[in-house]
Amino acid sequence: MPNKPLASLSLDLDNEWSYLKTRGDPAWEALPSYLDVVVPRVLELLARRGLTITFFVVGQDAELEKNRRALRLIAEAGHEIGNHSQRHEPWLHLYAEAELEAELATAERHIEAATGVRPRVFRGPGYSLSETTLRVLHRRGYRFDASTFPTFLGPLARAYYFMTARLTPEERAKRSRLFGSWQEGFRPIDPYEWQLPGGRLLEIPVTTMPLLRIPIHLSYVVYLHAIAPRLARAYVHLAFAMCRLLRHEPSILLHPLDFLGGEDVPSLGFFPGMRLTAAEKLQCAEHYLGRLQATFDVRGMGAHAAAIEQRRALPVRAARFVT
Repeated sequence: MPNKPLASLSLDLDNEWSYLKTRGDPAWEALPSYLDVVVPRVLELLARRGLTITFFVVGQDAELEKNRRALRLIAEAGHEIGNHSQRHEPWLHLYAEAELEAELATAERHIEAATGVRPRVFRGPGYSLSETTLRVLHRRGYRFDASTFPTFLGPLARAYYFMTARLTPEERAKRSRLFGSWQEGFRPIDPYEWQLPGGRLLEIPVTTMPLLRIPIHLSYVVYLHAIAPRLARAYVHLAFAMCRLLRHEPSILLHPLDFLGGEDVPSLGFFPGMRLTAAEKLQCAEHYLGRLQATFDVRGMGAHAAAIEQRRALPVRAARFVT
C-alpha cells in the first residue's frame, strides 16, 4: 500500500503486582513479576515483524535487580523507553505537586539505572492525568504525554473492576476515577498541545474508534477474540479502515497480558481474556499487528511525535480536568 500514513505503537509494561494492587489483593506486596517471561516473547514478535516501539516502564520494576535483565533487553533491542510512574497508582491525579515531582524523579532514576536511558515521554497508570501532572512533566523537560484515553466506556471498565475487586471504602475512593469519566469520550483522538503556565506540552492520545470512541487497542480485541475470533478480526479491519478513511494517525496501545495466557499467570484469571492460552493470544496479536502494518507506517511514539511536530501547527487546549 503506497504512501501509508503514520501510526505509533507502544506497550505499557504493567507487571503482575500492579494488577493485583489495583484490585486490592495484598499479594501485590511481594511484587510478583512475569517480565522475564513476557519481555522476550514480545521482543521476538516485534523483531520478526521489524517493529520498533515505545515501552512505558514502571520505576518499581526497574528498581529490582530481578527485573533488570528483561528491561535491558528492551533498550538493547533499540526500543524507546518511557516513564509509567514509580508506583503504578492509577490515582496519580490525586497527588500533590511535590509528591508528583518525587514520583517522576524516582522513576527516572531507577529506569535509567536499569536501561541506560533517561525517559522523557510519559503515560500515567490507568490513564490518570491532571493539570498538576502536566505542569511537572513540562518542568522536567518531557517531550510529550500519552495519558488521555478518549472513550465513553471508562465507567463501565471501572464498574467491572469494582465488581471483581476486594476494596475498602478508602481504596474505592482512591479508584473513583479509574479509567476516567464518560466525559473523556469528548476529548480529541488526534494529537494536540496543552496550554500550561510555562508553555505547551504535546499530547498524543491513545486512539479509539473514530466517531464511536470505543477502544481499539489490542487488549479490547483480545477480549472480543475470546468471544468470537471472526468478530475480532472484522473489528480490527473496520477500526483501522476508519482511521485511514478519516485521516487519523492512530497511536495504538499494547499490554503484557495481550501476550500471556491463563497458564502463564494464574493469579490474574479474573482479567478479561485470560481464559485464552498464550498461543491463542499470540495468533490474535499477529493478525492485529499485521493489519496495522498493512494499513500504516508503524513507528515508536517518539518518531511519530517528531513527524507530527514537523508537519503542522497543532490545536491548543486548556488543561481542564473533571474533579
